[in-house]
Amino acid sequence: MRKTAHYETSRDGIPDGWSGVYPRPHFRRRPESCYLLEDWRLSVVERGGGLTAIGAVRLPFPPESPLSGIGMTLEAGEHWLYRTAFENPFPAHRGRILLHLPPTDQVCIVTLCGKEILRHEGGVLPFSCDVTDGMLRGGPCVLEVCVWDELDTDLPYGKQSKKRGGMWYTPVSGMCGQAWLEAVPESYIADVRVTPGMHTVRLEISAVGAGAECTVLYDTEPTVLSREALASDGGADVLFSENTDGMECCRFDGDCVTINIKSPRKWSPEAPCVYRYTIVRGEDRVQSYFALREISVRTVRGRGLICLNGAPRYFHGLLDQGYFHDGIVLPATPDGYLSDICAIREMGFDTLRKHIKLENPWFYYLCDLTGTVVLQDMVNNGEYRFWRDTALPTLGCRRALFPPLRRRSTERQRRYFLECAEGIAALLYSHACVCGYTVFNEGWGQFDPDGVYRRLRAYDPTRIWDATSGWFFGQESDVQSEHVYFRRLALRARGERPLVLSEFGGYACAVEGHLFQSGREYGYKTLRSCDALTQALARLYREEVLPMLKQGLCVTIYTQVSDVEDEINGLLTYDRSVCKADVLVMASLAVELRAVFDAQYGGNGVEDVDSGDV
Repeated sequence: MRKTAHYETSRDGIPDGWSGVYPRPHFRRRPESCYLLEDWRLSVVERGGGLTAIGAVRLPFPPESPLSGIGMTLEAGEHWLYRTAFENPFPAHRGRILLHLPPTDQVCIVTLCGKEILRHEGGVLPFSCDVTDGMLRGGPCVLEVCVWDELDTDLPYGKQSKKRGGMWYTPVSGMCGQAWLEAVPESYIADVRVTPGMHTVRLEISAVGAGAECTVLYDTEPTVLSREALASDGGADVLFSENTDGMECCRFDGDCVTINIKSPRKWSPEAPCVYRYTIVRGEDRVQSYFALREISVRTVRGRGLICLNGAPRYFHGLLDQGYFHDGIVLPATPDGYLSDICAIREMGFDTLRKHIKLENPWFYYLCDLTGTVVLQDMVNNGEYRFWRDTALPTLGCRRALFPPLRRRSTERQRRYFLECAEGIAALLYSHACVCGYTVFNEGWGQFDPDGVYRRLRAYDPTRIWDATSGWFFGQESDVQSEHVYFRRLALRARGERPLVLSEFGGYACAVEGHLFQSGREYGYKTLRSCDALTQALARLYREEVLPMLKQGLCVTIYTQVSDVEDEINGLLTYDRSVCKADVLVMASLAVELRAVFDAQYGGNGVEDVDSGDV
């Protein structure tokens, strides 16, 4: 083992910011049905098989992070052994007991009371299993999770690298999230798939066990939560109270129902309206919420544009890597997500491109309730080569069939990518905030882009699909997605697809005292002060972005929300202590940009509606 690199101004002590936090904020049963597994001991299984005890490890943080209490990474050939012992928290329960484990990087074997109960490969998606038969009614239950992580590039791995630096970040391993037990009835609701429209919502129920009549209680008037309400347990007291007075009641047999909402109020960044609902099926009861919104591609005054709720919209966004100085892949508390969201909203941004990383459920929950649009990347796997995937394309060599750029993918790599991508699409399906997906980023791990696009879009045709973000375009995609660094912005739409600038900018500005490691700063254009950065951003948006809005550019994603380790091109420092850009200037710019776009494509709404709406 070896110590990981650390942030120079890491806080003293380890906060318990996730202790007691409900792990699935958007799909809740009564609190007494949830038992968090928070008391874990960590050991290292050495290459020769010896076992070295490390000590207590604090979930949800990976062992490499300071907040885990460990701050170490594995050497080649070593692996982690997590162990926890507990009394059965549901000794009188007559139904089923489910074990929920977070993303566990990359391969693990789980044993309960000495018996293997599952094996899992991946590192990106959470997973669950029924452990009813393995739970002891008396005496301690011992749960062990043995984890291997050699950073196998056939498995999705994103921005992790054993040789971190520049645009590559500290790799994580082990469990990255909350582990918990859940008591459910013999027949229970496993999932609800929410498909919103402008006036209706369709609820599809996946259940385990014998069929039963369902009752849905739902609001006829929406809820909009303030930041203050969200900062207090995510607004759970408001959204998930037991009081159902004033709710409409709908009973149905089968696994789906469509509900018509009278006088609907649409979800948007300006009005993040959500409707509470409760589903009762036999002895099971689940609480959640839905929103009414529609995302579509339409032709407006001769330009392909992305529309929200039928109206053309300019999506003013930032690239969001989702890394934090103390928890690495998680903030110290769920409120860390809310702080980031509120910071970018105060600067006038309304969209986050979640970059090559699946986030904790709390992120999407808070984006739903704040009206923050998310464009979600799938997580890359496969081999990355700088000259092929970045250098030559940046210089203009962007044809996927150019001989030196040809790449090969293995059947194993393709299988893991598709399993992960479909899992992400399933996991996020019911979140109103998720309005689009990126399949392949800059050719990294890319294979059969048209076939993969068709497969994933068939699974979820309600969202925008960016098949190839940056370059190496295939024939099929919902958008034309461009990356521009190191040169002036001068894009033109090719054909009728919406023009999306999915990465640009990346201006670097170092703030002393808030650097990960001095002397290793990385960025795309260097500004010497925060004032200089603000002025450069104002010129970039006014002189280069604004003219392209008149030409149909409808999405811009500036790089990026925050610094990440050596990469110092964030609008916030890595520790989130300093906002480098002037908030009032950025907010004023956002108003100016939207006014130009709306004057060009707003007014009475949509003309020349294309028959191929998403």
